[in-house]
Amino acid sequence: MRVGRGAADELGDVITGLGLSRPLLVTDAFLEETGAAERMVATLRKAGLHPRLFSGTVPDPTTDSLAPGLQALHDHEADSVIGFGGGSPMDTAKALALLGAQGGHMRDYKAPRVNVGPALPVIAVPTTAGSGSEATQFTVITDSATQEKMLCLGPAFLPLAAVLDVELTLSMPPRLTADTGIDALTHAVEAYVSRKANPFSDSLALTAIATIGRHLRRAYADGSDIQAREAMMLAATQAGIAFSNSSVALVHGMSRPIGAHFHVAHGLSNAMLFPAVTAFSLHAATARYADCARALNAATPAASDATAAAELVDALHSLCRDLHVPTPRDHGIDQDAWTRLTPLMAQQALASGSPANNPAVPTTEEIQDLYTQIYT
Repeated sequence: MRVGRGAADELGDVITGLGLSRPLLVTDAFLEETGAAERMVATLRKAGLHPRLFSGTVPDPTTDSLAPGLQALHDHEADSVIGFGGGSPMDTAKALALLGAQGGHMRDYKAPRVNVGPALPVIAVPTTAGSGSEATQFTVITDSATQEKMLCLGPAFLPLAAVLDVELTLSMPPRLTADTGIDALTHAVEAYVSRKANPFSDSLALTAIATIGRHLRRAYADGSDIQAREAMMLAATQAGIAFSNSSVALVHGMSRPIGAHFHVAHGLSNAMLFPAVTAFSLHAATARYADCARALNAATPAASDATAAAELVDALHSLCRDLHVPTPRDHGIDQDAWTRLTPLMAQQALASGSPANNPAVPTTEEIQDLYTQIYT
């Protein structure tokens, strides 16, 4: 990992040091239009590399959207893939790296299968502070045929290197800052309360929670606050490492179907669910949620676990209000469509495996109830 202001200028050195020379730079149309992608290409060429640009990624990448990227990968005879952007370009890069080496269809690699490779090396360069994808062994791709948001996991998806340059996040608008920031907080809390939590993930999760608590509102209020931006970027990566070593839980399991069926940004769908799912889960891991509340500075060290855990839910509601997180209704989602799709979303949430990591493992009916509860 290269971390710090201006670290993006070292990308060529990173790739050269790994013995690679023909990277496919995977990004989106926005970063191409702003010139950021071409500046990255120029940096790579200056280092003596032979890059090719692919800017065809889409929000919440689909199996259909992978096809032109895979063609570009083969045409370029790429030996590596750079994911440059938010979670979607990084997820796309991971998927292309695996398909480029193994072939087949993305549905062949979805959970519960654990993918160990082979895969082309991935170098991640995030431009948002939230997904943590630069440090995780997960990618999420929507099946274009079924609209299922497939969780794919395993060491094959873990980037070989990451470059964290806070200057790349300065153009993030407030809504994206809020959604990605709450995404990072969700990662950290779920990593800590997950049934697969461990001392290594615990330490990173609590550090990330504390950092996000101090800096997310600042970054949202003033996008030019470089100190807050830098802190959020590091916390997002720490949270990514944490959940990659423990796993996310019910919020993420329920969030993916919302994104797939209603095209809600991943961080925003997490934010819609976060307070209600936390309240549902408190009784099964009160002490752990209390630790999260204290790290977030939502409870005093002297507060009992029960009091602190309840204050965490209040703090999450307050954070969502301050960051203007809409309900599904406020976001414009039709109630009839929501109600009609709720049973299917509940089934897809359970099938992802993430709810099984939750402190309170829900039934299908309980997941449906939670979807109904958050709509308004």
